[in-house]
Amino acid sequence: MSVTVEMQNTGDLSSRSEIVAVIEHLLGDRTGKWHVAIVGTRESENWEMTIEGPNGFQRSYTLRGGAEEHQPETIRALLPRLLPAAK
Repeated sequence: MSVTVEMQNTGDLSSRSEIVAVIEHLLGDRTGKWHVAIVGTRESENWEMTIEGPNGFQRSYTLRGGAEEHQPETIRALLPRLLPAAK
């Protein structure tokens, strides 16, 4: 298992640390290499999240700031729905 989380232009460092911990916890028991990138911009309150995993797995999702999707708890609930079923 290998998990890399990259966050850019997402603001608050304390929530950033919590989001990284949530992602690492959710992917920590899965096999293969995983890479999650969350990128914010100054032009929008939205963040773009991309997930890459073994066997060519890729997903993208827009985390909407106005819908509270920047919260660690929301990401904790959302991420399992974006991932393939664990084996």
